[in-house]
Amino acid sequence: MDEGVRGGAERREGEEQRRPGPPPGRFGLATKLRNYFLAGVIVAAPIGITFFIVWQVVQVVDDNVGKLLPDRYNPETYLPFSVPGIGVLLMVVLITLIGMFAAGFVGRAIMRTSERLLNRMPVIRSIYGTLKQIFETVFSHSSQSFREVVLIEYPRRGIWAIGFLTGTTRGEIQERVEPKLLNIFLPTTPNPTSGFLLFVPKEDVLHLDMSVEDGIKMVISSGIVAPEPGTLPVRQRSPQPAASPPVTVG
Repeated sequence: MDEGVRGGAERREGEEQRRPGPPPGRFGLATKLRNYFLAGVIVAAPIGITFFIVWQVVQVVDDNVGKLLPDRYNPETYLPFSVPGIGVLLMVVLITLIGMFAAGFVGRAIMRTSERLLNRMPVIRSIYGTLKQIFETVFSHSSQSFREVVLIEYPRRGIWAIGFLTGTTRGEIQERVEPKLLNIFLPTTPNPTSGFLLFVPKEDVLHLDMSVEDGIKMVISSGIVAPEPGTLPVRQRSPQPAASPPVTVG
């Protein structure tokens, strides 16, 4: 009985092998064209979307800021065609002049008076204070905030998540716990502008060599785009943090 079953299986396998397959080159050309199309999308889409966004921003700035330029100083008054970027250039010049004025003695005095006035307004002082602190942190050359990529074990031991070091924990939070803490921003995928603020013990943070730009690309792409090992700076690797039980504060 077993030999009969085995023989029938062998005959069916032989018939399947003898069935004619698809003609050579019939599906090969379609597959190649599809791969070429996908490769073109990968190359052209980021470039096209980038230029589209930049062009939209330039147009918005030109339409709003360009109106501040008098007609006699506007090149479009004398030229038969429009010149894109006039508003952007004017905005850069105005912001630079504001910075030069604010750096002077009179500018600093006016800024102090304006800040005292804003701090007396209940709602506006919160908005202004938060925005000022964010911009000072991001654009400060001496600050290391948002400039280092780290790994932490989250949401449990043995599972690693990518995060960004924003500073050292200070104030009441650090005084309430014993280990030295670091402020870690844990971004969400694929939108790195939202996430969680975590206070992680310093010994549980694994510092990475990749740049913040590479870390953001990795978060946005859900891990598809990762920096090559050869492009990372050579430095002494940080030891992997030991798996210690979390500290419980009574």
